[in-house]
Amino acid sequence: MRGVVFDGKQVQVVDDLAVREPGPGEVLVAVSAAGLCHSDLSVVDGTIPFPVPVVLGHEGAGVVEAVGAGVTHVAPGDHVALSTLANCGTCPECDRGRPTMCRQAIGRPGTPFTRGDRTAYQFASNSAFAERTVVKAVQAVRIPKDIPLPSAALIGCGVLTGVGAVLNRAKVDRGDSVVVIGTGGIGLNVLQGARLAGSLRIVAVDANPAKEAAARQFGATDFLTSAEGVRDILPTGADHVFECVGRVELIRQAIDLLDRHGQAVLLGMPRAGAEASFVVSSMFLDKAVLGCRYGSSRPQRDIPLYAELYRQGRLLLDELVTATYPVEDFEKARADAEAGRVARGVLTF
Repeated sequence: MRGVVFDGKQVQVVDDLAVREPGPGEVLVAVSAAGLCHSDLSVVDGTIPFPVPVVLGHEGAGVVEAVGAGVTHVAPGDHVALSTLANCGTCPECDRGRPTMCRQAIGRPGTPFTRGDRTAYQFASNSAFAERTVVKAVQAVRIPKDIPLPSAALIGCGVLTGVGAVLNRAKVDRGDSVVVIGTGGIGLNVLQGARLAGSLRIVAVDANPAKEAAARQFGATDFLTSAEGVRDILPTGADHVFECVGRVELIRQAIDLLDRHGQAVLLGMPRAGAEASFVVSSMFLDKAVLGCRYGSSRPQRDIPLYAELYRQGRLLLDELVTATYPVEDFEKARADAEAGRVARGVLTF
C-alpha cells in the first residue's frame, strides 16, 4: 500500500508499505483523507525528534475495515475521525478525565508498519499518511456519514487543539477579550473557538495580510499584521492570548499583552530545548502562562460535539480545507504548507 515515509534524510511516497492486522482493542482504518499539519513538517526538520523510519501523518479520517477482539463501539463500515491520543483509560489521569496527561499516551511509538524486512514507526500513534493504519480503539471516534471525510479529518488535530485550547484549557468566558498570534490551521480554530465561547473582541495577529479574510471568516473582529497595535484596540490588555506559531519572541509578546488576571496559552511548538523569558514582576497581578497539550481534549466526547456543531453550521470545517492533493503530490502539499499558501492542505487516498 501507499504511504509517506521519512527515513531521517528524505521524505518519500512509497507503495511497498504494509500494516499488520488489528489486535485486541485495536481498529484497522482505511484512511480516506489526512490533513498536513506543521507537526508533520516539524518531524522532517528536526523540531520534533522522532525515531525513523516513520510513517507520517496524524490528522485523518476514514472507514473502519476491521476491529480486534473486544472492540464494540465501532464496526466495519463506520466512518471515523482519528485522534492521536492512545490513552489507556485506566490510569489516575484518565480516571480524572484528563486523557492528554496519560503517560501511556506520551512518547511510546509503536511499529505496526513494515517495508520489506524492516519495521517502520507510527507517528503520534496514528500515521494517517498511509492507505491503512492500525490504532487503539479509543482513537477511532465514530462520526456521521454525511460529514465529508476531507473535512472530518481536520477535527482530529487542528480542531481538537485550537477549539479545545479555548473551551477546555483557557475556559474563555462570554465577553472575554482574546488575541490570537498566528492564523494557520491551529490559529483559525482558536478564533472559531473564541467565537463559540462568546468572546466579544477577538484580535487576530499575523504578519501575512492575505490571511485577514480567513481570520475574519472564522471569528476575528480585528486583524493586525503586528502585535504592536493590540494595545490600541485593548488598552489594558487581553484576557487571553494564544501563541500559535512557536517562536520564543512571540511567547514573550503574548505574555506582555496580558491584562490583569490574563492568561497566555502556548500552542506553537518551538524547537526542543528552546527557552523563553519574561519580566517576573509583571506576573503578580494574577497572570498565568499555560501550556496546552492537544487542546486538553477528551476525543470521545469532543469529536462528536464538534461534528454536531459542524452539522448545525456553527463550526467551520469545509472552509479549513484550502487545498486537496492526491498522496502522490505530497511534495507540492509540503511546499504550499511551508510557504503559508494554505491554512490546511489535505492528502487524499
